[in-house]
Amino acid sequence: MKLLLFSAMLLIATSISAQEITKTTKDTLKPKVTTLDEVTVTIKKKFIKVDSDKTTVAVKDNAMLNSGTSLEAVKKLPGVITSPTGSITLNGKGVAIYIDGAPSTLSGTDLQNYLNSLPANAIEKVELIYNPGAAYDANASGSIINIVTSSKKMKGINASFNINYNFNKYQKPSPQILLNGKSKNLSWQTMLGYNYIDSESRTTNKQSFTAFNPIKTLNQENFAVNTNRNLYFRGGTNYKLSKMSNLLFNYNGTFSNDRSVFDATTIGDNIDYYNKGITKTKNNNHEISLQYKTKLDTIGTTFDVTAFGNQFDKKPLTSSNAVDNTSNTNSFNNGTIDFKLSNYYLKYDFNFPFEKQKFSISTGGKFNGLQVKDNGSYFLNAAIPNNITFDYKENNIAFYAEARKKIKKFSFTAGLRYENFNVERITNTVANKVEYKNNNFFPNLSAIYEVNDNVNISASYSKKINQPNYNNLDPNNSSSFDQYNTSQGNLFLNPTFLDNYEFKISAFQFVQVGMNYTASKDNNLFVYSADANATTPISNQTFQQFEHFNTFSAYANFPIPLDYFLKGKDEFKKRMNDMDKMNYIFFNINYIKSDIKGYVFPYSNKAIWNYAAQAQFILPWEIKNSITYYILPSGNWQIYKVTKPIQEFDISFNRDFMNKKLKIGLHCFDVFNSNQINALIAGQNLETNFRQKQDSRNFRISLTYNFGNLKLQKENTNIETEKVKIGGGLVK
Repeated sequence: MKLLLFSAMLLIATSISAQEITKTTKDTLKPKVTTLDEVTVTIKKKFIKVDSDKTTVAVKDNAMLNSGTSLEAVKKLPGVITSPTGSITLNGKGVAIYIDGAPSTLSGTDLQNYLNSLPANAIEKVELIYNPGAAYDANASGSIINIVTSSKKMKGINASFNINYNFNKYQKPSPQILLNGKSKNLSWQTMLGYNYIDSESRTTNKQSFTAFNPIKTLNQENFAVNTNRNLYFRGGTNYKLSKMSNLLFNYNGTFSNDRSVFDATTIGDNIDYYNKGITKTKNNNHEISLQYKTKLDTIGTTFDVTAFGNQFDKKPLTSSNAVDNTSNTNSFNNGTIDFKLSNYYLKYDFNFPFEKQKFSISTGGKFNGLQVKDNGSYFLNAAIPNNITFDYKENNIAFYAEARKKIKKFSFTAGLRYENFNVERITNTVANKVEYKNNNFFPNLSAIYEVNDNVNISASYSKKINQPNYNNLDPNNSSSFDQYNTSQGNLFLNPTFLDNYEFKISAFQFVQVGMNYTASKDNNLFVYSADANATTPISNQTFQQFEHFNTFSAYANFPIPLDYFLKGKDEFKKRMNDMDKMNYIFFNINYIKSDIKGYVFPYSNKAIWNYAAQAQFILPWEIKNSITYYILPSGNWQIYKVTKPIQEFDISFNRDFMNKKLKIGLHCFDVFNSNQINALIAGQNLETNFRQKQDSRNFRISLTYNFGNLKLQKENTNIETEKVKIGGGLVK
């Protein structure tokens, strides 16, 4: 209670100060420049803002988040937890990744590589949307993380140059330049950058094959040195056709050339196997968006039309040689894969406000087509290749309507979305194509009660679907195999249907306490399994369906105003007007427990906790010290048992020079080199003790230089499209 009281005092002071500044500004400036009021008073001073339906975290000017990649920034957000399999959740629920309001078409490592190519300092803010409504795709799993990129357009030409130089035993430079400008009715922005990142990872599996009598064991280790090189370009324009309408165009391109050099060993009964090789991959991703936005009247009625196209291709080439030390015979393993993804859609959105009735309604529709082709050719101790083809087609038609009504202190939202899915999965490893067709309605309901100006209580429900993504379905194993390992998707996975319930109390735009419950049917999870009829022990990485999977989570986020204790009440009140000068710690606590019907755990089903803290300290000479720490103690995460805590401690020092035009930062990530995953995974006929350690301890020097006229007002020219995704853009 004392912590919450101090938090309340902190946030009440913030609210009073903001109201006083806003009132003074309105009395002295003309109404036509009120945009400056909002930028100066509201946006600039808050790094975290908690609303009833979402939490917004500022990134670009937040020293704790803005020096690395967008994936690094996302993993440090309050309530975000990375599971032992690498997937991302928000307060215990599955997550769909959105970029500028649009769900990603990519999944798995393809999406991770994409997020690693987008620098965090290009992100304006990140929105954590806990229970998305009917306006969002039903294929949005349980929650959404929306990454909103920078959209500042200034008169003339303005630029920002940034370089992150990362190093440990490897060198990892990442330079970048942003240009933006405005001339008459045309605003534009471009971003060009390059990443060269060397890293290493070590994975160890101790596996017991229970179908054999006696049980056979394998001890496997894989050490890989990875080189990721990518060039990216993001460009956007906004042309004002009139005072009421805009035409927006966006192009995003990423071009990657990656390499992995690996050594793998397998030790078991009469088995001493050694395998090494090089995997090279070239990826190209192109996204084009065209959007027309118009206001139909002066009361806020709007109409938007968006056309979008996405092309992604991946061409790995693996060349690997192995020597079986037991038989002293050469083992040859190589493969080539030709992967292509094409996605397009057309959508429209209407919004009708009725201010006098405190009522609004929005409606829209969308049609999209998605196609994935993946052809693999593999050699394994044979001169004749094994060819595997995979074709995935999805057509989707959707319509929605959502209404909002305010009655005194209550605000209600009710929505309904109709989704028609037509899915085909074809491969030469199965005689008949696998089809999935259905029509479903996806309702959402929410209610908010405003206790006072600073506290509200909310409850919500939504029904969602999660289509299996190509990473889960594709039988091609990307050449990740040898005599004792295979990796393949499961072509017969069903979509997952989810019912999401949430209850939350939000206070003072910083504090929230809540709980959510998700009941899902046919949930798809990553497992290691083995064939009971095999004559030799072979481990297979794949995805398995679980008929009923329920998750309960509770969470709390709150700040501690250190200045109240360290500087006294008077100085505390002064600093409340500028969060950049505040000393504080922001805590996040999560409790998560999963219940799987029809699945017997080989170990006790213990709930898991997650603790995270972000702190800011203002040091002498205007040096800003940022510290983050999180720990996931031992416990059960879904079907995985975490046997040792997963934790990381990061620290950074930042200072501004030349009237904030030059920013320099020194950072150290995973200071104690303790971030590693140790988990037990129980699959069919196979128990796996899994350990993975990456070179997570890194040092970074970051430098940003801004030049141009940075004092003009911000013009919002975001291109808020809604790209269709495959598999919800899940990071796995």
